[in-house]
Amino acid sequence: MLAETRLLSEADGDPVAVDNPQGRGDVLLVCEHASRLLPASFGSMGLSEEALASHIAWDPGALAVSRLMARQLDAVLVYQRFSRLVYDCNRPPDSPGAIRDVSEVFRIPANENLSDSEKAARAKAIYFPFQNRIADEIAARAARGQPTVLVTVHSFTPVYFGAQRAVEIGILHDRDSRLADRMLDAAADTGLYRIERNEPYGPADGVTHTLVLHAEPAGLLNVMIEIRNDLIENEIGQGVAADFLSGLLRESLQQP
Repeated sequence: MLAETRLLSEADGDPVAVDNPQGRGDVLLVCEHASRLLPASFGSMGLSEEALASHIAWDPGALAVSRLMARQLDAVLVYQRFSRLVYDCNRPPDSPGAIRDVSEVFRIPANENLSDSEKAARAKAIYFPFQNRIADEIAARAARGQPTVLVTVHSFTPVYFGAQRAVEIGILHDRDSRLADRMLDAAADTGLYRIERNEPYGPADGVTHTLVLHAEPAGLLNVMIEIRNDLIENEIGQGVAADFLSGLLRESLQQP
């Protein structure tokens, strides 16, 4: 569909961005689905404005919550600048979910019938710079003796394939459940949100890729947070969620 050299232009800028790069907190925040922005060469990808504004293109509210948490925790925040419609950075290149031609009820015309070379070009332009930036940050922190707790922040739609989701915040983990266990224990006495383990997704859905890639091999504490996006659609909801989650992380990380 697109020549490899035309995926990103100078005007598009880098695929990955970093907020608070000098942060000295232990937490490293990552937001893989931060943006609905499309590179100029992709046009609208054949989609309506409704689809481009929906959860298939990004995680609404996730970046805003992540930025508030970065300030509260003095955390470095690494996030993706382009829509997951182009490439989902929480999926490896061999995953069918990395570049979807159908997402929920929406066909994605620009992703149909891609060749292996076209898929590889997207991974080269989007996925590898993003994941390499996370790896570089972790390595630099280790070199200067700064601990790393990897926390990824996402949001999810309250209605999926017509079914209502009751869960409000999901605390997700793969094989390493240490931090998730602590957070769930700390949240047990709170009544602000309905919180569940590995909901509305879990490891079987492939959503823990970034955690498995970077945290588990190094033995780093890690967790993935999912927030129902109707709860963070405005600044008030975003602020409440960020305060709650930052406090939950602080309390959990103080435990031995």
